[in-house]
Amino acid sequence: MSLFGDGLDTAVQKAFTRPAPKSAGAQMRYLVKQLKGTKPVAQMLRISQRTVERYVKDQIRKPRADLAARLEREVKKRWQPQIRAKARRQAATTGGIVIDARARIGYTAPIGSTDEDRLRHLTVALPPRYAARLFEAQEAGASDQQLREIAAEGLKEVYFQDNGRRAGQLEEVRFTDIEHIEFDL
Repeated sequence: MSLFGDGLDTAVQKAFTRPAPKSAGAQMRYLVKQLKGTKPVAQMLRISQRTVERYVKDQIRKPRADLAARLEREVKKRWQPQIRAKARRQAATTGGIVIDARARIGYTAPIGSTDEDRLRHLTVALPPRYAARLFEAQEAGASDQQLREIAAEGLKEVYFQDNGRRAGQLEEVRFTDIEHIEFDL
């Protein structure tokens, strides 16, 4: 699982106007409706088509833990796509994104400065252009490392350089050993 990708998805899910289906039967019926049949759902969840049909008819109510997790993940991935797109668009154009992170953060700077990595807890509001870059990279299938680099670049500009008012010689920000990261729109 991707720490940054999942965090971005969770932030977007906070914008949902209705809760996603909770019961296994309701989740399965939603997926069958979205994918237009029981066969594609069965292939996606790696179960038999007959098992999908039983969940749809509420003949089976409690899925195994691994199936329940896959089912919930697939439903949330498809739930309210227009609301999801609107939240991403708003963050990328006007709102920006807030990063709350506890991680080891350091930077590369000229000799004589204290650039040693240290554990920091930061809550920083990044401008909309960084939200747009994060969401575009996520859509393009970027790795967790690439998303981390975009976030580090945003932290460099907003937190360390204070939007160009200080630390002009700062070259690179290192964002490692992440203990906690959370995004908010």
